[in-house]
Amino acid sequence: MSIVNIREVTFLNNPARFSDSYEFRVTFECIAPLKEDLEWKLIFVSSPDSEQFDQELDDCMVGPVPVGVNTFTFSAPPPEPSKIPKEDVLGVAAIILTGSYKDQEFVRVGYYQNTEYDDPLMTEAWRDGKLKGDIQWPRLVRSLADKPRVTRFTIKWSVVSF
Repeated sequence: MSIVNIREVTFLNNPARFSDSYEFRVTFECIAPLKEDLEWKLIFVSSPDSEQFDQELDDCMVGPVPVGVNTFTFSAPPPEPSKIPKEDVLGVAAIILTGSYKDQEFVRVGYYQNTEYDDPLMTEAWRDGKLKGDIQWPRLVRSLADKPRVTRFTIKWSVVSF
């Protein structure tokens, strides 16, 4: 049984420019006192073929965590463009929010992210190989899917006993 359960993740700036930071609010419930803080990370997955291109955008510690419903706002910088393979820039990527306690991941919330040019004709030209030259990063926009994929993991919580 999980001591911490995600109730809601709300992205505060979706859609947004690719170069904008990720801004979101996480609401979770804690059903027992915890000895340690919770660690949250945001990871950008650009390439389905290799984890070497994954980027940890930011992490934060949240605590002490009282019993009950808790909310925090998380801001993370955008991915570093130079670390994204050119063929994986446009189209579908993933954003993954992880929650950990004592270095044990207990939840993973994944969202598909679609990245396109702000002009549909540019996106079409890029896909058709007709748009030559470098990627025009300031013209890229991202949108995150509404429905996440949530994966829960069983961990040892070692909660405070009274």
